[in-house]
Parts: sequence; C-alpha cells; structure tokens
Amino acid sequence: MNKKRYLLGIDNGGTLCKAAVFDTDGRQIIKKEIRIPLTVNENGRTERDPHEIIEKNFTLIREITAELDGEIAAVGLSGHGKGLYLLDKEGKPLGNGIGSTDSRALSYELEAAENGLSDEVYPYTYQKILACQPVCLLRWLKEHDRDTYDRIGAILSVKDLVGYALTDVIAAELTDMSGTNLLSLASGGYDPKLTELFGISEINSALPELISSFALRGYVTEEASRATGLPAGIPVSGGMFDIDACALGAGTFAEGDLCIIAGTWSINEYITGTPVRAAAMNSFWCVDGYYLAEESSAASAGNLEWMRDILKDRSYKELDALAEAVSPEKSAAVFLPFLYASNLDPLAKASLVGLESGYGEGEVILAIYEGVVFSGYTHLERLLNSMETPPSRLKLAGGVVNSPFWTQMFADVAGIPVETAEKTELGCKGAAMSAGIAAGIYSDAKEAVSACVKPGNPVEPNTALTPIYRKKYEIYRKTEETLRPVWKAMKDFRKN
Repeated sequence: MNKKRYLLGIDNGGTLCKAAVFDTDGRQIIKKEIRIPLTVNENGRTERDPHEIIEKNFTLIREITAELDGEIAAVGLSGHGKGLYLLDKEGKPLGNGIGSTDSRALSYELEAAENGLSDEVYPYTYQKILACQPVCLLRWLKEHDRDTYDRIGAILSVKDLVGYALTDVIAAELTDMSGTNLLSLASGGYDPKLTELFGISEINSALPELISSFALRGYVTEEASRATGLPAGIPVSGGMFDIDACALGAGTFAEGDLCIIAGTWSINEYITGTPVRAAAMNSFWCVDGYYLAEESSAASAGNLEWMRDILKDRSYKELDALAEAVSPEKSAAVFLPFLYASNLDPLAKASLVGLESGYGEGEVILAIYEGVVFSGYTHLERLLNSMETPPSRLKLAGGVVNSPFWTQMFADVAGIPVETAEKTELGCKGAAMSAGIAAGIYSDAKEAVSACVKPGNPVEPNTALTPIYRKKYEIYRKTEETLRPVWKAMKDFRKN
C-alpha cells in the first residue's frame, strides 16, 4: 500500500519554532512547537544561539516524523524577518543570532532619519530604516565588534539558516531579503550603492545567492536526514518571510487582497503590482512580479499577554468576558500598546490614560483591546487611503481570531466585514504550500490556495458601534501626540 504523502511547514518566530504537517488539501495533521531560549539584556540586545536554533528545529522535525503515519514529500520554511544570522567564511554559524526585537542599533535608525539617509535610500528599497534590520546591525558590529564583522562569510535570515542546515545550500530568499534594506526593489537584486550608503561595503561578498519563494532551495542531505528522520533527497523550497507565509496561508494571493495579522506584531498588508510610496514598507510578494505594501509594528496582541501575566489567575476567555461586559461608550480610558515598540515614535512607551475611580478590571482590559485595534487601525487607515479600490472585506489572522469579541471589534472599528482564517498555524501552512509548489504538487499560488484554504464566514461590522469607536480613535490619536514630549523627557532622564 502506498504511504500517504504530506507537506511539512516550519515557522521560526522570535521565541517559538512551530512545525505542522498538512495533507495536500490543506488539512493540518500534526502540529508541534518548541521554545528556543532568547537572551535579553538591558542594552536592548535580543540574541539566540544558532546551534540551538538548528538543534531545536531538528528535534521538532524528528518528533513529527516519528509520529506521522505517512511520508513527507517536501519541506517549506518561514521565519521572522529582520534580525541577523551570520555564517563565517567556512560556513559555520558566527556568533549569536540577533532577533527582530533587538534595539542595540537604535542610534543608527534615529541618525538616518535626521541626516536624510532614509530619504536617500527609499527610492531603492521602499523601506524605512529600522534598528533591527541587518544594515543597522552590521554597522553596529563594524563599530563595536570588528572581529566578528571581519569574519562574516554569509548574511542570512533565521529561516535561511535552517534551510542551510537541511540542504547545505547557502542562499537568501527574496521576500525576506527585500525587508532588510540590503536589496533594491527597483532593480530586483543587490545594489552596492546601498551598502556604500550604510557604510558597510565590506560585506558585499557575503550577500548570498538570491532565490524565490517557490523555487527549489535544495534537497535534504543525508546528514540532515539522520538528524531529523526526513527522507534524504526530498525537496526544500525557498520559503518566505512570515508575513507572506501567514497571508498566503490565510488565502491572500491576488492583487488588492488585504490581510491583517494581529499577533505579537500588528502586520497590515496588501498585494500590489507596484511599490506604494504611501506605505511605510514595501517588500517582494512571494509571487513573482508583485509586492506587499506593508504597515506594521510590534504593538499588538502581546500587550494582552503582558496583562494576563499580571493577572495570573485569568484565562483569555475570562479577559474577553471582562471587556465585553463594558459598553464602549461608557469608558473613555485609553491604552497605548507600546510595551515593545511603537508605530508612532521610537521613544514611545505604553500608557494607560483616563482612569476614573469607578473603573475596574473590565474598563482596563477593554482599553487594552481597543488600544491594540486602534494601533492596528493607524496602519490600516494609511493602507486603505493608498488603495484605488478599497477591499470589500479584510482577512484577519493571528492570535486575536481566537477571541470572537476582539474579532468583532476589528470589524466595528474598520467598518468593513472581516473574514477570519482557519485556526491552523498559518505561517507553517504558507510554508507548506510553498513546498507543494516547489515539488510540483501545485502549479502556482492560485492553485495552492484553491486546494488548501477554506474561507470562514465574514464577521459583519456593527454599524451602531463604528462611529463610537471612531470618536474613541480620535481620542487615542490625540493622546499619542500629547505624550510625545513626555517620552522625550523620559529618555533624557535615563541618560542622567
């Protein structure tokens, strides 16, 4: 009897590695995850041991292959963007991997905004300059750790590091690399002018060969097969940036499709035939010839996780009930969800404003829910204003879809129906779909989506609540602007 054939998708986030197996109709068969320790220090550094990343990935795959009744036909990879994962000139991991929440190079981001470098670079990359991007981190290494800098042999993303461990092929995938400011969207390749502008021309020889999302990265080596239980010689696809993988897994594939992924990050994106100057960031979409216009920040559902850690005896369901019990028009409290980052000001901090003596847990939790949605709507509003034809519905994915109340709030604030994705590991699913395309199981993204994605029922906005939320959104924006000088004063205070 022939064994069943499956697709394996692996998604490496900031702290968790997730892996899931799907059949060729997109049904999730097995899902596992493993935590990869993250070292965080007071200087804004977030690092992980690259050897441990590979070891944990292989452990997860080994557990899946031991449990699976069938055969893996192909492997696809996804992972967080930004950050920095290096190989030395002998092809061995060099130093610790740097995560996408690292802020050691913040001074370079601020300097680029002040001296005009951001404006000079934008026509090439259509990207803002961020502290967590390789260009800033490489400049930091050049000036603070020259020994490591001089030993760089290859610059990779986290998923490309795992791809190298599986196939022994050093390659950089396009969607990930297009979010680094190392790649020119204008030309579609590397441009030495960029490294010159960032003062890191020495690393030009360390920029790997570029591959596309659905291309064949390589094949699982005999060594990787022994370590993982995967069949040697099966294909591994190029894979994709996690924002592409989640969007594809949610059924986003055509020009004009708009997807919101609200998890640790608030990622708002739509597919376009040309880069959009009105969007904060543009990157290559996983389908050749298209781009993702993106607005995003780490100001999302992680803020609720922080509150849940404080209220240790409260489940997510209980938090939903507390917030739902408060009428939005009865509470004017505002929460700015900037515990980890901001979409307004790099100096911004989380704030809870407008408390009254009659308020309780419900008002505070509701303010957090609203603050996350309002922060996301700041991004969404800019994207909608840049579109010639607004979408008839929004695709919503990420942790917030586990809360019907929160999902409804997204629809109410936007005033647009929201379609939620299936409750599967979307990053893994998109990666698995890329594996299926690379292996010839699907001819293209359209066929993969048709086979694998079952759209959910749309959540219609409550039109009576939309104007109330819009008024609260105006208060939210005024609060942001009012606190800017306070955040500056806080930064100056910490200097002393």
